[in-house]
Amino acid sequence: MAATDADLAPDQFEDLVDAVTGGPVEFDGLVVQYEDDGYVFEVPDLHREHLSVEELERVAAANAEWVTNWHFWNVVVGGEGTARRAFLRWLEAADEHSVRARYGAMADGGIHHEWGELLVTVELGEVGYRRYELRHVDDSDADPAELTADAEPRDLRDRSKYDDRGRYRPLKTAPSLVDGWVLPDLTSGELKEALGFVYPATVENWHREHEGTLDVTHWRETAERQTGIYDVVDELPREAVEWVTEAACVDSQCLKRREWQYDEGDHLDTPAGDGAFPCREPCSLVVAAARKWTKLEEEDEHTYEFDLTPSEKAQLEEIIDAVADGRTDEIREADVYEGANRYRARYLRAKRFDEDGNLCGVPTEE
Repeated sequence: MAATDADLAPDQFEDLVDAVTGGPVEFDGLVVQYEDDGYVFEVPDLHREHLSVEELERVAAANAEWVTNWHFWNVVVGGEGTARRAFLRWLEAADEHSVRARYGAMADGGIHHEWGELLVTVELGEVGYRRYELRHVDDSDADPAELTADAEPRDLRDRSKYDDRGRYRPLKTAPSLVDGWVLPDLTSGELKEALGFVYPATVENWHREHEGTLDVTHWRETAERQTGIYDVVDELPREAVEWVTEAACVDSQCLKRREWQYDEGDHLDTPAGDGAFPCREPCSLVVAAARKWTKLEEEDEHTYEFDLTPSEKAQLEEIIDAVADGRTDEIREADVYEGANRYRARYLRAKRFDEDGNLCGVPTEE
């Protein structure tokens, strides 16, 4: 007969006896130890002692969830003190709820957590093993049959390279992950591998933060260590770094929670974000963009005079807002009351640009 979720497999009991030989087992409310007059078995609301090995096996089988839980965490997962183990424990709130409560929740539809744009579900498998599922948060209520089932974690590496329009995603943590897929029946190791393909190093940095060992590198230190073509970024003015973070480091652009500041003790005003995992230093995309912004900030300001109607001025502002917020694709051709509507923009260009592309015929000074 196949083992069920509540069963205790023979090898699990043997592993427990072997472990007790080396000393008492104490884990998540389970206590098993050997004394001169037999074994002691204890879980919440139950204490048995003076047990023979046969009696211990019967008691353990009657309280299988406690033993299979011990076996899963200490034999299957292992890695005490590692980021992988801490993350898996966090997924099922193991330090907050009893074994029985967690087993009930995992058996009844699973325990769900969001990790960026991923929805992670933990379900109870055979003999206390866990099964994990990954899908996009936008597909949280979708029938699995309606989603494309990926075969292995490596499939997510390719899925996460491009957005839903086929454009390359240079920033892994940008909120542009494609939906419509599911990665089912993962082991704990496969789950960790899949997360690494989508959001590299986020589990490790999350763990370091919880352990109080996250090493944060602030803007000034990052900028000053740049070489080659990026050597100029340390010349970017302090106020411009505020604009950099507002442009690239808020929740609408990146799912990380920014922990770095301008410098130690010199905090930036831009909101750091609400992401589950921290950002410990300015990323390569920010540094690359900062090089361009540094060059732009070196330019002197000039006063230009344009003849625009109030509605045209407002339209230019709406166009900039729509581009900055990534809303241009949402504005339909029929939405002519939207300033960033394509026909409205073409009309304004036809009216106000000269043949050289200068606004109101005013050339841009070099």
